[in-house]
Amino acid sequence: MTADSNPALLDTEGPPGSGADGDPAKAGPASARGPRARDTRAYLLYVAGKLGGAIVSLFAVLVTSFFLFRLIPGDPVKQMTGGQRVSAEQLAAMREEFGLDKPVMAQFWDYTGKVLSGDFGTSYQFHAPVMEKITEALPATLLLTGTAYVLYTVIGIWLGTRTAWRNGGLGDRLNTGFALTLYSVPSFWLGLLLIITFSVGIGPIPGMFPTGGLESGGETGFAYVLDVAHHMVLPVLTLVAVGYAQTLLVMRSSLLDEMGGDYLTTARAKGLRDDLVRRRHAVPNAMLPTVTLMFVNLGTVVAGAILVETVFSWPGLGGLFYQALSVPDLPLVQGLFFVFSVAVILMNTLADVIYPLLDPRVGR
Repeated sequence: MTADSNPALLDTEGPPGSGADGDPAKAGPASARGPRARDTRAYLLYVAGKLGGAIVSLFAVLVTSFFLFRLIPGDPVKQMTGGQRVSAEQLAAMREEFGLDKPVMAQFWDYTGKVLSGDFGTSYQFHAPVMEKITEALPATLLLTGTAYVLYTVIGIWLGTRTAWRNGGLGDRLNTGFALTLYSVPSFWLGLLLIITFSVGIGPIPGMFPTGGLESGGETGFAYVLDVAHHMVLPVLTLVAVGYAQTLLVMRSSLLDEMGGDYLTTARAKGLRDDLVRRRHAVPNAMLPTVTLMFVNLGTVVAGAILVETVFSWPGLGGLFYQALSVPDLPLVQGLFFVFSVAVILMNTLADVIYPLLDPRVGR
């Protein structure tokens, strides 16, 4: 009887890549070409594809940031004069100074070369390097949106888990309805309502918080920290109200999809308590879509919240972007748009790279 027809002989041969007696410890060099190597190669190819897509997206952003904002009506050179009478020679000299007298494609190639070297040009209205203005405004944006990001992520995941686990109950209906309402409300409108109610005061509610700004001025030490925190309450509350609603809805939907899984029934059959089944089995699997959302939202932390910062006169990147659009300050608008886009693209790419490590089915 041959080995091909004898199962017993087949079993003694061991798995491919193992030693003659089936002992993996005696495996030869062929083991390096096993399933693990194939999985690693597939993951590296997957990562390379995502990085290539990110590079293409960055180039598309570079092109868009240059041509899109040139469609804004108005002459930036005349806007810089502040409505004062300026001779045609002076206007021509200003256009030459900022390179606006060149053909559009020549301006584009100059812009591309400078961006690749980290130079976004000089702001028309501030007469300072664009990167300098971005660096000055970045800490205020990170403070505001970073604080809101942490709060609405934690609150959204916690409430989303509880509402889904008690699906159909009174708490689920109230939380879901409230989240849907907040998610559909424009952030700037919600911010205006909070200013009217808690800054100006309405009826029996007195004005308790500043209408805008980062600080009152003149404070130092711990008093300065309290003053900044006092100014942050309303803008952070606005961002948290919208952000937590989105996170709650995604987490709730993901957990509801997992609750019908057979593995949860098996876990309960083993005698595990309901809270352990939720924390150890259901929630980790339901977190995958939420993790993607977290990375996407993390990218917008750098972009800030343009409308919210504008409503609350917050001196961050969002407010700076609004000021640049009003001129229009083309170098500053282009630089901010590029920075915002790069942050979102990088976070999305990072989420794509990490996702297969959380779910091995992705990228295979």
